[in-house]
Order: sequence, then structure tokens, then C-alpha cells
Amino acid sequence: MHKVLVVMDVLDEHIEQLNSVSSELDIRYIKGADVKPEDMEDVEVIVGNPNPYLLKCCNKLKLVQLCSAGTEGYIGDGIIPEGAVLTNATGAYGVAMSEFMLGTLLSLMKNLDMYKSNQGRHEWKDCGPMGAIYRSRTLVVGLGNIGCEFAMRMNALGSTVTGIRRHTSDKPDYVSRICSMDDLHECLKDADVVASCLPGYADTLKVFDKAAFDAMKDGAYFINVGRGSAVDTEALCDALVSKKLAGAALDVTDPEPLPKEHRLWDIPNALITPHVSGGYHVKEAHDRIIQIAITNLKHLLNDEPFENLVDMTTGYRINH
Repeated sequence: MHKVLVVMDVLDEHIEQLNSVSSELDIRYIKGADVKPEDMEDVEVIVGNPNPYLLKCCNKLKLVQLCSAGTEGYIGDGIIPEGAVLTNATGAYGVAMSEFMLGTLLSLMKNLDMYKSNQGRHEWKDCGPMGAIYRSRTLVVGLGNIGCEFAMRMNALGSTVTGIRRHTSDKPDYVSRICSMDDLHECLKDADVVASCLPGYADTLKVFDKAAFDAMKDGAYFINVGRGSAVDTEALCDALVSKKLAGAALDVTDPEPLPKEHRLWDIPNALITPHVSGGYHVKEAHDRIIQIAITNLKHLLNDEPFENLVDMTTGYRINH
């Protein structure tokens, strides 16, 4: 019997699906906050994002299947026990997060947040010019699953899309060109919409700094659903206050949670949401995480290569 510990939130239907994978699996379900060191003994597979500190209690661990695409906290010497591998949930969040991105972008472009405020004051007032996706230029920085899903939707609405990622081969049809991070500032010059889908690793720290915002087109829109650490928050605030940027939709911030006294809250052309574009807010994403876990449990049983295997030196997924 292979002992499996599920520490992520699951629905009754998910439990039924996981339990039906194989009689060779002994599956326990414990909420992440309730997991104790003794629960980790003899566990071969963990599904979810356990406290990394507790992983040292595992003496038979073979697989940690994260329920997140990001792997922060699990990369580094001695965190994942020797002999075990780490896989992530890349592919689960693209639909949910790209739709969220599109919604927040349209809210900014069409002044919907302003009209909602006017409604609260019972005020019939024209809020002025609006932006448009049609014939715009979009730059997606971090063209993974989430970035690709957003790029596809922007292209379908008439925007010309450029993507930035580490590997510049295999250009999707809905992207006009693929560039590397070395080309970031040059690509920023022509973009009407800039979307950051970057993970929170050392090589992405404050990629969007003052120089990057200065390089952006006047009146551009900025979206961040990756990690707040990819942005210099004070530089972003300055770009918004000066109206260099027409607006920013931010589902992640640095710091996070955003302190109550931070000036970003009071900048009118910033739309802030509390890291809710992913997670389990859309059932489709929740279901996809479970399916990824089921697939890798089957690979474990059949001694097959895992999907979404993570490179422990970079934190990025190996197999694309």
C-alpha cells in the first residue's frame, strides 16, 4: 500500500475520484493547518502545499504534488527529502486567471470602477474616454499556461500579442512574436497592455522597476497576477500617480497582504484584489488540480515519468 496524505481543500466528489484511483493507495485527508509531524511518517505522497518544515519528518517520501503553480518555499537544499520529487499544478489555473485578468482590464479600460462609485452616490455622470482592446498591442511577460490563456483571449478580441518567456521556440499561433527577458524594455515601448504572469524567484525580483515603467508607453495598462515581488511597488505607485500608466490591475502586491496604511490603496487608477484570481474560486481550476494529482498518482503506480516535474535548481517546470 502506498500512503498518500492530502492536505489541500477537497470536495466530496474529489475524495470519491481520488479514492477510486487504486486499491493500492491508502489515502488520508487532513487540512494543512492541522497536520502534525507524526502524520508525515511513512507518507509516500503528499497532495497539496504542506508546511515545508514538516517535510523533514518524512522518511519514505517519493512525491510532493503541489496545488499551486508557484513553487516558492519548496526550492532549496534540504527542503524536499532526498529521493523525492516535486511536481506543481501548472495547467490548472489558466482559464480562471486569464478570465479574471480580462475582467479587471476591461473594468479599468471602460471606467467601470468609477461608474460603480458614482452609482453609490446616485450620481449620473460621464467619466470620460475609454480604452479598447481592439487594435491594441499586448505584452505578456511570463508566457506559461496562464500567460498563454490570456494571450489567446486578447488575440481573439483583436489585440496583437507579444510574449516573453525563457524559451523562445514554439510560438503559438495567437502570439505575433516571442522574445526573451533581455528584450523586455524594448517590448515595453509599444505595448498598450502589459501583463505580468511571472513567478516569484530570484531572477524575477523587481523586474518591473522604475526603468521598466519609464520605458512603458504613456497611458498603458499594467496587470499583475504573478507575484508581487516582480514589481517595485513604489515605482509602480509613482507611475500611477503621475498618470504615466492609465491604470493597474493588481491581484498580487509586495508586501502581501498590502498594509492598511500603504498609499497604493488610495491611488484612484489602481484596482486591487487580494490574491483571488487563482486558488479555488473557480471550480474548474479546483477540478483541474485534482486531475493533475490523479494523473501523477497513476504515474507513481505504473513507475512512469511524472507530469509537471519541477527543476529543483530553478523552481520552473521541466516538461512543457
